[in-house]
Amino acid sequence: MCGISGIITKQVTPEADLDALIGRFNSRLKHRGPDAAGSWCHSNIALGHRRLSIIDLSDAGNQPMSTTDNNYLIIFNGEIYNFRELKEELMTKGHQFHTASDTEVILHAYEEWGTGAFNRFNGMFAFSLYDKQKNELLLVRDHAGIKPLYYHLSHEHLLFSSEIRCFKEFNPNWNKNPYWSYQFLSFGFIPFPYTTLDDVFVLPKGHFLKININSFETSMQSYHQFRFTETITSEKEALEKTRAVLIASLDRHMISDAPLGIFLSGGIDSSLLALIADYRKHPNLNTISVTFNEASYNEEPFQNLVLDKMRSHTHKKYKVDERLFLKYLPDIFEAMDQPSWDGINSYFVSKCAQDAGLKVVLSGLGSDELFGGYPSFQRVLLLNALRFLPSSITKFSSKFNSSISRLALLGLPTNYNEYLFLRGCFDAVTISKITQKPVEEVITSFEVLNLKDVPLKRDQNLASYLETNVYMENQLLKDTDYMSMWHSLEVRVPYLDKELMELTNSIHPKIKYNKSQPKCLITKAFNDMLPPEIIFRKKQGFTFPFSIWLKNNMDYFKGLIPDTPVTTQLVHGFLNGQVHWSRIWSLIVYKKFMD
Repeated sequence: MCGISGIITKQVTPEADLDALIGRFNSRLKHRGPDAAGSWCHSNIALGHRRLSIIDLSDAGNQPMSTTDNNYLIIFNGEIYNFRELKEELMTKGHQFHTASDTEVILHAYEEWGTGAFNRFNGMFAFSLYDKQKNELLLVRDHAGIKPLYYHLSHEHLLFSSEIRCFKEFNPNWNKNPYWSYQFLSFGFIPFPYTTLDDVFVLPKGHFLKININSFETSMQSYHQFRFTETITSEKEALEKTRAVLIASLDRHMISDAPLGIFLSGGIDSSLLALIADYRKHPNLNTISVTFNEASYNEEPFQNLVLDKMRSHTHKKYKVDERLFLKYLPDIFEAMDQPSWDGINSYFVSKCAQDAGLKVVLSGLGSDELFGGYPSFQRVLLLNALRFLPSSITKFSSKFNSSISRLALLGLPTNYNEYLFLRGCFDAVTISKITQKPVEEVITSFEVLNLKDVPLKRDQNLASYLETNVYMENQLLKDTDYMSMWHSLEVRVPYLDKELMELTNSIHPKIKYNKSQPKCLITKAFNDMLPPEIIFRKKQGFTFPFSIWLKNNMDYFKGLIPDTPVTTQLVHGFLNGQVHWSRIWSLIVYKKFMD
């Protein structure tokens, strides 16, 4: 896990200038890779790398890394979990390796298979690869969008980085995206492919961007895309394959030359990862957990149920309280690369893992999205009824009637509106009042949003698609990345293993989902491991006592919220228990990023 950045200029630039720029980028990304820094500059290209050593801890794994003939050079952020199998195959074809790193495997795989190599990788990654023979540079991102990669392309240069903060280093006066605040207040994040900065975009997952350095011609190509095939209609087959593939995924994700642990929240997903790791007898198993003083949020009893079933492990628990929340609030904002109404929990989990001396932690992220763990998997069925409403009603609601905000969100001029109906925050009228901008301007900001390849059926696979491709990709994965990397920590997500995602998409929804039991398939596949108290507990999610902490300190937080009549009403509603805490937090984050 690392940080990468780079620039290509159309005109030849003094190497000293490029080297100085990449040096500044590397400094801004130091938290992502404190173990080593490297750069490479030539003519009009400069590439930078910060290294967090996980596989092959020796200096041989430092980057930029090139083949022995210097025809190919790479800067790489992430992990290739099947690199050993690929390495064996490449060795049979005559390739010789000089390190034990997965980075070198990418180079040789590209040398052997070209861009066809990308779909062979099972991992989380964002990398830039320079092909000297073709004088081309490629930017490549993994199948699920786990690792971030942002880019800006103009007639003069291509600029890319693992974090938005590097673009501000390039130009402190970079123009803001005029629509970011409207979209953030509606979604709770900025949806793909946009960012807070104008003309700075997210590279699509499962894609690569190619630029010819001679002509500056570019092309964007897809190398992998998930589809719901629903070919598995036997419950027995689905259970057997789910069990086998998840166990194999866990084994792959446990490969590390650095200290590794599993975050144990007390829910189904993380508990299952810990129990499988114990069942597979992975050595030097570490678990960490977070507890609270507030009894209704404290999951320690459920964590203990899992720990009691495990045979050999080292466990550390950390108590996070209101005092720590206030103490680290400035650092939380500093870590937040893009605005989000979530992410504080990821900050503290990552800090605890760092304090425990870990460099790698496994997370249960992704299971809810694939196996139906959210209330949205039931709410989505309402869309079948609402689609019979005349479009004039929803469009009217979006402009004039904020009292029925769910319906108003459904009327926005974007095919994200079904997601917003399930999970959206503020409607257009409320956003207009918060930002003090015309409601027509707010509504226009949604016209640029287009969600691709949305399933036609309004069934629970649609909920899975929306949760995976909108909520998880734009919020959970982003939050997890920048909060963990702020603490020089790699977070791995075994439920987003490529083979497991392919499998879940092939299982028929009638087998995969159950109205009365969330995540019925995966809990049934592992009912011999999971304690029934965890399987049948009420869905809680990994939630901090933010509502209590905000209320106890509202006099302070009022100064961090925009002062408008509607925000005053929202704060009053929150204090009376009528408004969810996340809406108040989103106002705080909005003002912070506006300032």
